[in-house]
This record gives sequence, C-alpha cells and structure tokens, in this order.
Amino acid sequence: MNRENDLFYVCSLIEYIGRARKLRRAEVVAAMGEETIRRIYRYADTFHCEQIAKVSDDFIALCSMPEGDFDNVAQCRYAVPGYWDIGAVYARLIEDVSGGSDPVAKLMEVYASWMSDALSRFNSDLFYQSRGYIA
Repeated sequence: MNRENDLFYVCSLIEYIGRARKLRRAEVVAAMGEETIRRIYRYADTFHCEQIAKVSDDFIALCSMPEGDFDNVAQCRYAVPGYWDIGAVYARLIEDVSGGSDPVAKLMEVYASWMSDALSRFNSDLFYQSRGYIA
C-alpha cells in the first residue's frame, strides 16, 4: 500500500470515529494526538485488514474518546457523503498543501484549521468542489 492510501485510511478513520462519537473532527484528532495518528499512518496497511468499526472501537477505547453532540449526519438535509468519501477529500487536501513535507504534521494542521468545520457542513457543497478549489 502506498503512502497516499495510508493517508486516505487515516482520514477516513478520523471521519468514522467523529461520526460514531459525534465529535468535531478536530476534537477526534486532538483526542488521538500526534503519536497515535503516526502509529495509524505507519501501520495503515495492517489496520485496513480489519473492519473499520473494530479499529474505530479500539482507538476510541485507547484514547478515551468522549461522546459529543456534533451530529452533522443527522443535520444533513441531502445525501450524506460516506466516511470514505470525506476521507478522500481530506487526504487529497493534505497531499496538496503538504508540499512533500511530513503528512502527519500537515494532517494535524489541516484538522485544527477552519477548513475542518467547513468540510463537515454537509449541507454545503464544499466537499464536492474541485481538488484545486479546496486546496
């Protein structure tokens, strides 16, 4: 598996956990911390062999993720994009803005930015925009 696929997996897992725990994606990333995210990125080719629900449950427990009240899926008035779809948007964005630098450091930066909340507004069309526009 190449590094782009590993980044895609990490971003999709963050999205999956955010939906499961009803947390903003920045809150998921903060709860996981850089060390855990680096571990997931490093071993993504192994983690992807398990069901994402199981991997999600494991990291929710490991990181003592709280239950939140951010439910952008329930608030969505249109077709809800899948967690793999949103994971792909984040992965492309991180690739585009990293400029060859450390993708995990850039992931931490992107999820902490205003863009994370903007991409979570499923009633907008931002996540459907072109790769260049999002970057």
